Amino acid sequence: MNYTFFGTPHFAEILLERLIDAGMPPSLVVTNPDRPAGRKQVLTPPPIKLLAQRNNIPILQPEVLSHSKSEIRNSKSDFAVLASYGKIISREIIDLFPKGIIVVHPSLLPKYRGATPMQSVILNGDEETGTTLILMDEKVDHGPVLAQQKLEFPISNSQFQILHDKLAELSADFLVEIIPKFLDGKIKPVVQDELQATYTKKFSPEDAFVSEADLKKAQQEGGDIAVLVDRKIRALNPEPGTWTLENGKRMKLLEAEIRNGKLKLQKIQREGGTPIAL
Repeated sequence: MNYTFFGTPHFAEILLERLIDAGMPPSLVVTNPDRPAGRKQVLTPPPIKLLAQRNNIPILQPEVLSHSKSEIRNSKSDFAVLASYGKIISREIIDLFPKGIIVVHPSLLPKYRGATPMQSVILNGDEETGTTLILMDEKVDHGPVLAQQKLEFPISNSQFQILHDKLAELSADFLVEIIPKFLDGKIKPVVQDELQATYTKKFSPEDAFVSEADLKKAQQEGGDIAVLVDRKIRALNPEPGTWTLENGKRMKLLEAEIRNGKLKLQKIQREGGTPIAL
């Protein structure tokens, strides 16, 4: 089995680690360049790079993917796996892999195409989600479906990080199961139903803002506004981070719950301070 793995953050790291543990390591890992991180902006490698280094897997970190076309071709990979890579893949790169690129997408496609399926499923109050493996084409999350599996875990009150890890673990196990069947020609790709397609967006700090009036109403009166604020807190932490203003200063809303129909804050962080449990 000779393949390339494209991925960058912790979600991709969980998948790659499972593949390695299953005796299915890639011949090449392609990830994003090291980036400044934290308050001190220390140059930090992606999690998947460190995992690849520990397992002596060759690594590419191109700023422009097409610039590494020859190196990718030289890996002679039959196919690729892509999970949370963070860059657009052009047709010239897709065509380097005779069997194509398997994309791991943490939603039940065609619902929630795009960058934020896990946040969106929480924000919308959905009762179910799952993972989908597709064959990549030139459109975002548009290719034919190889396989799909629902997450058997209650998500109605899940925080993003919990849902993220559950879906990563599900996707990792599913990938290990499906790849051999795919290579043996036992899976027939199924075209997605475009009429059912929905799209997500990347959330900004402005999207994560809760007004003082809405927060007060959610806490004192409850109802629909309490549900909406609770979803925003669960979906948009840690990034971009749900926040409000208190006496003109920024305050992060880190954790909350609905109690007796009203919003109850459980953890906050005032500007310049550390997280406080309430």
